[in-house]
Amino acid sequence: MRHAMNSKTMAFALVLASCVSGCNVGPNFAPPDSGLPSGRFPSATIATSSKEAAPSGATSRPPDPKWWKLFRDPALTRLEERVAEANLDVRTATIKIAESRAQLGVTAAAELPQVDGTGKYQRELYSQNGIASLVPQLLGATGGAAPKSIPAIQPIDEYTTGFDASWELDLWGRVRRQIEAASAQIEASEDQRRQTLVSTLAEVASDYVRLRGAQALVDIANENVKTEQGLVDLTQALQEKGLTTGLDVENARAQLDSVRAQIPGFEQQESQAINALSLLLDLPPDGLRKELAGVRPVPPTPRRVAIGIPFELARRRPDIRQAEDNLHAQTADIGVAVASFFPTVSLTGTVELDALQFNKLFQASSLQYMAGPTITLPIFEGGRLKSMLQLSEANQQEAAIAYHKAVLQAWHDVANALVAFRTDQQKRSRYASEVGHAQTALDLARARYNDGVADFTTVLNSAQMVLSAQQQLLQSTVSVSTDLVQLYKALGGGWETEFPATPEESEVTRSASAQ
Repeated sequence: MRHAMNSKTMAFALVLASCVSGCNVGPNFAPPDSGLPSGRFPSATIATSSKEAAPSGATSRPPDPKWWKLFRDPALTRLEERVAEANLDVRTATIKIAESRAQLGVTAAAELPQVDGTGKYQRELYSQNGIASLVPQLLGATGGAAPKSIPAIQPIDEYTTGFDASWELDLWGRVRRQIEAASAQIEASEDQRRQTLVSTLAEVASDYVRLRGAQALVDIANENVKTEQGLVDLTQALQEKGLTTGLDVENARAQLDSVRAQIPGFEQQESQAINALSLLLDLPPDGLRKELAGVRPVPPTPRRVAIGIPFELARRRPDIRQAEDNLHAQTADIGVAVASFFPTVSLTGTVELDALQFNKLFQASSLQYMAGPTITLPIFEGGRLKSMLQLSEANQQEAAIAYHKAVLQAWHDVANALVAFRTDQQKRSRYASEVGHAQTALDLARARYNDGVADFTTVLNSAQMVLSAQQQLLQSTVSVSTDLVQLYKALGGGWETEFPATPEESEVTRSASAQ
């Protein structure tokens, strides 16, 4: 008899183990083909040197994750290294990762048995006019002499303690698919944080370049104020000698005031750039004024730029990886919807100690229990299960399109950034040549004016042309550096193999270690 019981127990254990392992219904996720070519970018041959005599180009080597160091600007490097720790958007994205991990814990708990302890005391009084009033009739029906009345019912005390247990067997992988989807959402949150960091790194670099550009425009304007003041002095000296009229003096003064009027606008741009950088680093307005007040040149672009190959975008761009993670989660949700069509098997049990007197509660005779499996089979749901499956499939198709669009958008972003980088360098070269010619024209005009050969209008026009050419050259230089920043953003560069810890992440790590 004992051998038979042991055999039955072993057989039940084997069946239970096979049931628990179960199977996963629904489609298994396979990483999609990005469709990106493995060759070089079509516009990879670009000149990055400001000297046209020695052009150099982009290489197919993988870009440097810390691309901002290529500008060789210590101030910019210091700002970039503070972004992950200080930027509020990055820190918020870190909290969202913690939320996703907590959600995974909630989902994974459904795979384990649930046990709840109970304890109850209640004082009960049954109604004299309720079921108890039927006692005389019931006694009479049994053939005995039914009492004409029953004694008054007294209140009773009832003490109960025990525990309830339930375990839903994941036969069809419903919970496992939910865990798979939650895990994919964690990866999506991590990629979202990386995307936030990449965008913020690029924004810091762009604002820094614009800041140095605004400061350079102030410097150019101040230098031209000196030039215009020299023209005012020249016309005044000639007027005193009777060699020119007051008209030339007034024209010179008007142009001097025109140049001076541009300076406040450039100073406003400088303040706005400093405030933008301060906000990105969680500082109050003008929080970086002392650190960035010194005038420095616009960060120059390197002679050679590593841009990699298109195929690498699928692994480097965090928005592409996030789109893939979302597709993974939606695919797993199809399995959850399919599992809803199958029976649900749960093991439930209740063990209690029940007594009307507290001193007898913990005696063996107070034990009562209930245990057994429960099977739930969906028979009629009004089309709800079918609609849920159709919804999951539609969401998966939408996620697949979103992935394809993310890949295509990345490819376009890089191509457009390459074109902008190449053409803006060509414009910068032309503006540099224009500055030289305009300065030569101004020198000749002044010499001819001093000799009485040319009128003063020619000098004024030449001075205006010099100022305009210098400003356009500076703005073009800013555009080239900004284009390189946008190129690296399009390539997905920035902390690719490691992620600097934020204050929130450090706190989570310390809490986990303490536990």
